[in-house]
Amino acid sequence: MLNALSVRNIVLIDQLDLALDTGMTVLTGETGAGKSILLDALTLALGGRGDASLVRKGAESGQVIAVLQLAVDHPARAVLRENAIPDDEDIILRRVQFADGRTRAFINDQPVSASLLQKVGSQVVEIHGQHDDRALVDVATHRAALDTFGGLEREVATVRDAWSRLTEAEAGVAGQKALVAEALAQEDYARHTVEELSALAPTVGEEEELAERRQHLMQIEKSATDVNETDEILNGPAAPGPTLSSLMRRLARKADGGADLFQPLVEELDATLVALDRVSEALEALKREMAYDPTELERVEERLFALRAVARKHQVLCDQLPEVLARYQGELATLQNGEARLRALEAEAAAARSAYIEGAAVLSKARVKAAAALSNAVDKELPDLRLGAARFIVDHQRDDARVSTHGFDQIAFHVQTNPGTAAGPLLKVASGGELSRFLLALKVVLADRGSAPVLIFDEIDTGVGGAVADAIGRRLGRLADRVQVLSVTHAPQVAARAHRHLLIEKQAVEEGAFVRTHVKPLDSRERREEVARMLAGATITEEARAAASKLLSEVG
Repeated sequence: MLNALSVRNIVLIDQLDLALDTGMTVLTGETGAGKSILLDALTLALGGRGDASLVRKGAESGQVIAVLQLAVDHPARAVLRENAIPDDEDIILRRVQFADGRTRAFINDQPVSASLLQKVGSQVVEIHGQHDDRALVDVATHRAALDTFGGLEREVATVRDAWSRLTEAEAGVAGQKALVAEALAQEDYARHTVEELSALAPTVGEEEELAERRQHLMQIEKSATDVNETDEILNGPAAPGPTLSSLMRRLARKADGGADLFQPLVEELDATLVALDRVSEALEALKREMAYDPTELERVEERLFALRAVARKHQVLCDQLPEVLARYQGELATLQNGEARLRALEAEAAAARSAYIEGAAVLSKARVKAAAALSNAVDKELPDLRLGAARFIVDHQRDDARVSTHGFDQIAFHVQTNPGTAAGPLLKVASGGELSRFLLALKVVLADRGSAPVLIFDEIDTGVGGAVADAIGRRLGRLADRVQVLSVTHAPQVAARAHRHLLIEKQAVEEGAFVRTHVKPLDSRERREEVARMLAGATITEEARAAASKLLSEVG
């Protein structure tokens, strides 16, 4: 319920603190007293569109605070929790309107967007009037209202879940189709690449090993000439070894014959020959070390250049070629397995579609029954509201090709005001007074089935009187047994049905310095006077007071 409303500096309201209670409360007063201003202020607190003209003249800003008391399981509390706003106590909606047109919104003193404020407010308070464009006039709310009236929550949830599974399955099919199509487009190239790289069989680190081996072989090839020349000098036809060996033998014979002076030469020549033998041995060892297949360098270079050419082709390093091979092998595997996966996903999507169609058909059939019941229930309310010739129609359009979270159906509330006239949407066909009475009848029927806990009716009794006004009052009273009702009224028959009566009046402040709107709770005597004024007009007669007393006593 709406516990309290606090208004500061909004149009003619400088300061107003209003406590409210359950049941039915009426607001009355002369034309221009400020009843519409009070509703405009409440609408602002509920997330309505701001306007700089709402700020009281001379003030920098205006403010409206609405205090809501909600059940622990009310949907508005779930919205607050989703947005990390505490909801353990009363819900306080606050809106600040600045004179420059800016607004700020708060819920439980936390800054929020106006849209979030509106989302919470619309779940708690519905405002209905002759020119109202909210609540049940909005076609977007009609399907949910019908489902709530019909008690179709389980069927609605089934369709919503089936739709979710279907959209997920179809997204999976679309994604797999894209993968298969991409693989098909690249199939020839992928197969060529796999064949090429498989034949090449690159390994990580191979390029570095080949480059080092190539460098070593090139060094050997370059040094081979010097080694051969050294071998030719040491071991060829002109090799010094045999000559020195022959010389050493001759000198050794002379030394043995007594020519001792040759002995040092013999010894040195012997040492030289030993050194030459060591050089020859070292040369042989070098030759063995340098021994290689002359074609190896060619093979190494061909392998190295082949690796580098393929790496350039794929714009990667040689060490990344195994990854390239694995990627294209994966693409071929996707192609090979993808069509089987696609068929499996398509089967899942088909099953999901069948489940959706089945659930949507069950829901649509249930909506047909609920629509007939709702139309009959509303029609029963119309005669007392001087709409006996009118009909309330639930327009149910079914499209079996429609896939949505709500099923096949589009629902709209239509009316036919007179026999023989065309039926059409509420807002287009019904006049202002008719619209308000249609909505009242509809709210009476829906009151215990998902209605907002606070209903506000703004002069829905305009242009009617007597029995019709009394019928409106009785229906507002019935609503007040289930929800909190606030009604701005000019009809004494409606005012007499209320549990509480608030008088809206203008007050001159500080000897006419400015005028403000004031709200006064009426006691039983003051209430009789106000009802008498509503009956008689400007001059209240004793007859009017007697009629007011009778009306209040009959209602009581």
